[in-house]
Amino acid sequence: MEYFNELSRLFKKIEARDDQRKVLPAKKAILRISNLIIEKNKIGNKIILIGNGGSASIASHIAIDFLKNASIPAEAFNDASLLTCISNDLGYEYVFQKPIEMLGKENDILFSISSSGASRNILNATYAARKKNFFIITLSGFDKNNALRALGDLNFYLPSNSYGYVEIIHLAICHAIVDNVILGKA
Repeated sequence: MEYFNELSRLFKKIEARDDQRKVLPAKKAILRISNLIIEKNKIGNKIILIGNGGSASIASHIAIDFLKNASIPAEAFNDASLLTCISNDLGYEYVFQKPIEMLGKENDILFSISSSGASRNILNATYAARKKNFFIITLSGFDKNNALRALGDLNFYLPSNSYGYVEIIHLAICHAIVDNVILGKA
């Protein structure tokens, strides 16, 4: 039960900030993102989700939920051939940046998911998305001064050094967004 008590405690510690570093209640940030996704979908934009390891699993899971359950175009750049080709030819730090440069269009939405907030490939992709005028959502944990936390239009941060806790809460935040989009489309 200690694990679940700690998880419950951490849910109350979710920090959300906008691009001006203004603190927002997590609920307000989730609703803002949900409404933005609905609006951007109306004008033909899509969602791109990126992450490594467990965060890659979250990206894939949520991309499918947006696509199947909310009828919102979404994709996660987790195809094995894509990952190995770009890693081999350009280097792993460009594995998400290159597809964003080639496939992303202005006003698309990027979910950058990184427990540490320090993964070079996630940071490079986020910089590339900024150059293309994406709306960027970051989800990070660990160090409160991690680089990713300062790069989004809306940034979620969890003050924990546990991959398990950070990943569970990142997944829950993403599910809350998907569920709100579904409700908004009803």
